[in-house]
Amino acid sequence: MKSKHLIALCVAALAGVFLVSAARAQLGRTWPSEKKIVPDPVTGAPLEFLTSTDGTYTQSKIYQTHRQWTSDGKWIIFRGTREGGAQAFAVNEETGQIVQVTQDGFIGMLCAGNKTMKLYIMSNTGAAGAGAATSPATLPAATAAGGRGGGARGGPREIREIDLDKLFTDVAAKTVKEPAAYQRVCGVIPAGLTADGNMGVDANDDFVYFRVGGPQTAELSPGQELQKAVGPRGMGAGPSGLRSMNLKTGEVKTICNVGFQIGHVQTNPWTPGQIVFCWETGGKAPQRTWYVNADGSGLRPLYPEAPYDWITHEAFISKDEVAIAILGHRSIAQATADSDWGIAGTKVHPTGVGIVNVKTREMQIVGQVPPDSPGRSDWHVNGSSDGRWAVCDDFQYELWLIDRHSSEMNLLIGPQHVGADHIHPTFNGDNTKIEIESALISKDNRALNICVVPLPKAFLSRDYSKKLPQ
Repeated sequence: MKSKHLIALCVAALAGVFLVSAARAQLGRTWPSEKKIVPDPVTGAPLEFLTSTDGTYTQSKIYQTHRQWTSDGKWIIFRGTREGGAQAFAVNEETGQIVQVTQDGFIGMLCAGNKTMKLYIMSNTGAAGAGAATSPATLPAATAAGGRGGGARGGPREIREIDLDKLFTDVAAKTVKEPAAYQRVCGVIPAGLTADGNMGVDANDDFVYFRVGGPQTAELSPGQELQKAVGPRGMGAGPSGLRSMNLKTGEVKTICNVGFQIGHVQTNPWTPGQIVFCWETGGKAPQRTWYVNADGSGLRPLYPEAPYDWITHEAFISKDEVAIAILGHRSIAQATADSDWGIAGTKVHPTGVGIVNVKTREMQIVGQVPPDSPGRSDWHVNGSSDGRWAVCDDFQYELWLIDRHSSEMNLLIGPQHVGADHIHPTFNGDNTKIEIESALISKDNRALNICVVPLPKAFLSRDYSKKLPQ
């Protein structure tokens, strides 16, 4: 009797463990506010940390090429691990409440709707596959950030839609239902197309565009030639391609096939049907930035670069503009000794934050990290949709705000700890705040937290009259 009783207790205990594990993985689970305001040690800027777990959990922001805030401007979507494995989460900027918004993980990029309170993710197919969906914790860091340089492959894959508005309403009412009440499978990517979640959602939230590999990409688009690997990392060889999925019907169509390895894929959040992507080599590409329309027309270099240009981290910032980083991070002495990249990435030629107009194809350098700064060069770039500001981080993880009317460089925050990844700045919808990820408050100087940096009121109230002050 004792042994049977003991077995029964063990079974009950194990059942309890499984129930707890299931509850912890639950879409709609919440955490209380972790908000804290920390003055930047150098500039004094009030840094609003929306997570502050110091390694208890891990989190990171969505890559700076994509929308961070939900369409209502109230929630920030981020990636992390909190008891139930790697998932997507949302934090309410006002209340600080954190909500888990995926159930089975995701592959690659998180795509928040531009006009709707929806989130689009890529996942493995089927009930069994969904439970084993690849998440950022199981991918290389670069792939988790945005699908750079490989990662999860094979198929088939699903594109799923998550109804955030319905979820947040039920969270507030404490009536959260089963995950199926909030998730919808939009369509399936055929197994013959290898996809890793590097994708973007169209401006009207009716299509997603995603990177693929596999035999079906072998027939290249007109004007394309098959490329070999580039640089010391041996990356960049093609072919690869872009495909679209209609989020209502699930129909998958070909956009283009190119002769190189596609990296980041992003969309114009204001203009439907415009896609920017890159040739990923893990360093300098022969031609980094590319543009194409969703119907496959207009395939061309976005910014035609010279051999001495080191272009990286392109991002749509307004209706007609893409910001690019023209790096000047290498010394001339280093370049002379480096036969792989030559003088690229040095300041022998102009460097700085460039803004490319996708209509006129004109490019303007709007700012440059000061020559005496230990940060050396701009690195990851973004900008405000009203055309007033550009922003960049540097190689010391400092954050610089650029007044586009004057090219004035202002240090918003001083050096951050190196952390598990770069700080990746992104503007919010009304152009008053910048989101970063930072290890500043972490005891190990590595664990990242979600942080919002407000623009100083004095900057926001600037008068751009051409008259001299009296």
